[in-house]
Amino acid sequence: MSAPGLLVIVPCGQGKVWDRHPDAGPTPARDAYTGAPFKVNRAFAEHFAERWVILSAKYGFIDPAFLIPEPYNLTFKKKNPDLVDTATLRDQVTALRLSEFSEIVVLGGKDYQKAAHAAFSGTEATLHTPFAGLPMGRAMAATKEAIARGEPY
Repeated sequence: MSAPGLLVIVPCGQGKVWDRHPDAGPTPARDAYTGAPFKVNRAFAEHFAERWVILSAKYGFIDPAFLIPEPYNLTFKKKNPDLVDTATLRDQVTALRLSEFSEIVVLGGKDYQKAAHAAFSGTEATLHTPFAGLPMGRAMAATKEAIARGEPY
């Protein structure tokens, strides 16, 4: 059996559908995050990935169809007891069969990259962080450039 193609991990976003539509109710994760960085990262994932997941600071690794029940405001950038922990992320890597991917692109800032690396430690997956260290605007531009080029990294 051959290894599956590319997995892309997209960070959740601060902007959410409830900011503009407070009565939106439960919303699929792919539509719940509405900020420009998420939209660019989603486009990258939809362009290159065989499968993509969202890394939520609250829920961990979630499929784009996962229903987010209500607004929340958590980020890996700030310590909070409600953050998903590394043990849960590692369990999700196994349960969601994410470790079957040998090549993984992790998008987002250093805190999300750190969480992803911790979650996949001990697996044979190679994690790529092609836009690591770039400021937000430059990372978004580089992500768009990668899509236009047709090369994820």
